Amino acid sequence: MTQKSQPGAYPWSYSKLKAFQTCPKQYYHERVKQDYKQPESDAMRYGNQFHKAAENLIATDTPMPKKFEFAMPTLRRLVALQGDKHPEIKMGLTEDMKPCGFFEKSKVWYRGVADLIVVNGKRASVFDHKTGGSTKYADPGQLELMALSTFAHYPKVETIKAALLFFVPREIVKRSYSRDDIPQLWDKWVGEYEELEAAHEHDVFNPKPSGLCRKHCIVTCCEHNGAY
Repeated sequence: MTQKSQPGAYPWSYSKLKAFQTCPKQYYHERVKQDYKQPESDAMRYGNQFHKAAENLIATDTPMPKKFEFAMPTLRRLVALQGDKHPEIKMGLTEDMKPCGFFEKSKVWYRGVADLIVVNGKRASVFDHKTGGSTKYADPGQLELMALSTFAHYPKVETIKAALLFFVPREIVKRSYSRDDIPQLWDKWVGEYEELEAAHEHDVFNPKPSGLCRKHCIVTCCEHNGAY
């Protein structure tokens, strides 16, 4: 990894990196130039409401709204887990992978949010809540970054069980990690991050045409957009 990151490339996150990998040009217009803004869809609004309700349930035992009661069997199991519970926890890391404040602008290089971390001695459980309808395109890579952040912020934790919880289809994507995995995982993610860093350094964000261009991209100035 380069010793001095480009200011535009960081702080980075899983969602920021994935947006860049999906289409650098769309990423540029939405997150760098910011001349296009993704409108909040019904699905996004529903997901945000669910995450807040789950956070309130775990943090303060606030009852779930009726429309989310279908998730209670799984949420009850989370509440029953032994250990210190940290819902919607925001974690920052410095460029040398040390813990720092999520909003600590002078230090933060990476930002990640875990929907729930449960720390029980040397073990931890990490969860990300999903309100989408299928695990078909689930990316467990998100769990890797959540695990790396957890290891950094909780130095006594030696092993982590992580899961993407898909509440609608009631499906789970599980992974397990130990501290021995840290170097290999960081090698992978730093390599991916450096592609984002290079794009910012050279100010090159080329379009990446796909089946999403014509109907699902808001960047209408792109030649591949259906509205062009």
